[in-house]
Amino acid sequence: MKRDMKQWVADTIAAPVKKPMPVLSFPAVQLMGITVRDLISSSEHQAQGMQLVAQRVDSAAAVSLMDLSVEAECFGSEIRVSDDEVPTVIGSIVTDEDEADALAVPEVGAGRTGLYIEAISKAAQAITDRPVFAGVIGPYSLAGRLLDVSEAMVLCYEEPDMVHAVMEKTTAFLIDYCKAYKAAGANGVVMAEPLTGMLSPNLAEEFSHPYVERIVDAVQDDSFAVIYHNCGNNVVLMADAIFGLGAMGYHFGNAIRLADMLPHAPADRLVMGNVDPAGQLRNGTPESIRAATLQVMEDCSRWPNFVPSTGCDVPPMSSWENIDAFFSAVAEFQGRS
Repeated sequence: MKRDMKQWVADTIAAPVKKPMPVLSFPAVQLMGITVRDLISSSEHQAQGMQLVAQRVDSAAAVSLMDLSVEAECFGSEIRVSDDEVPTVIGSIVTDEDEADALAVPEVGAGRTGLYIEAISKAAQAITDRPVFAGVIGPYSLAGRLLDVSEAMVLCYEEPDMVHAVMEKTTAFLIDYCKAYKAAGANGVVMAEPLTGMLSPNLAEEFSHPYVERIVDAVQDDSFAVIYHNCGNNVVLMADAIFGLGAMGYHFGNAIRLADMLPHAPADRLVMGNVDPAGQLRNGTPESIRAATLQVMEDCSRWPNFVPSTGCDVPPMSSWENIDAFFSAVAEFQGRS
């Protein structure tokens, strides 16, 4: 369903009561009685899972799988899949500049990307009471998976030309991928750029931000929003550069105090976060989740552009009792404030 996403952002900021927008998709496996392996292999399962989550929780938007392996797999990377954890990328496929130059930009639709686009098309037709966002990886985080996550930062110093060569290709692919999601009916994308959180501000300015900005410029418009996610612990040091990327929304992890980031944000841009998804929603208790959520709400709710969320993707086996506790705590705080 096509929407005016600039108006959605404005309405969200103006609303006295904020609906939460956690990155919540993989725990649908529990509602459906299937495995993660099943979920990532079927567009029907993914669309149904998004619909079941939307029926279960009153969220600001529906967000699809944040599967940060699908794009790398499309380029040729090997992935590890299990029944109860999100897929991960194994090893690297680019080890020198010749391999970087020879790396082919895959067609959108290769690997599982076609399946994920089809899932969004189905979900966008089924979920009409809120925006539907697709999940994509960011350009540096994708390059890191192709180069080897553990080596990517070192290569920025030792082989910068090779990193830039790969970045050009990941950026070109992601522009086309986001455009395909737009054509399929998505109202926007949540772009996860977690590896940038490991870079210094200077390296991020060279190896991530310009490429993210290029993607935002190419795909974002009044009907399609980009929400930029970075869960690093140094984002406050990069605040001005991050908020200069031009995205309609920003999502930050629990490695920072979100109230330290909000003063830097433009008043017309959403800022989301940041209850710990692993420490709390996966491994906490309803009581600990209530306390953590109320603390984030207490710290951040004085900013009208703040939207309660998790700090990252909610792990697949997070109990629905814990997920419900997060939503209940948000409602509790807003009911008494």
